[in-house]
Amino acid sequence: MASHRIAGRRLSRKKDQRKALLRSQAVSLLTNERMKTTLHKAKETRIVAEKLITYGKKGGLHNRRMAIKRLPNKVVVDKIFNNLAERYTDRNGGYTRITKLGTRQGDGAEMAIIELV
Repeated sequence: MASHRIAGRRLSRKKDQRKALLRSQAVSLLTNERMKTTLHKAKETRIVAEKLITYGKKGGLHNRRMAIKRLPNKVVVDKIFNNLAERYTDRNGGYTRITKLGTRQGDGAEMAIIELV
């Protein structure tokens, strides 16, 4: 049964676990600039990562504090504001690419690679 006006995926986790998962996925993506995960986790990670990069592009103290609030890892936030923001100055969104890989051998989950463009 489809529910209306409900955004996001639950990923079979409670809210705090899901939040921690997406934070760690975002840290991994932004430090390595590429990672392999399930398709649904990749789609949720894209939302978090692109918002963080947008904060970096806007710059300023307020946006830096908003980024630290969402992702309390100052090393990654510095990378966003110093390196990634300069890289994506001419790009209006769409900072990530998701490539499907097929199903995983063990449980048949759809796998994907998410990477920064």
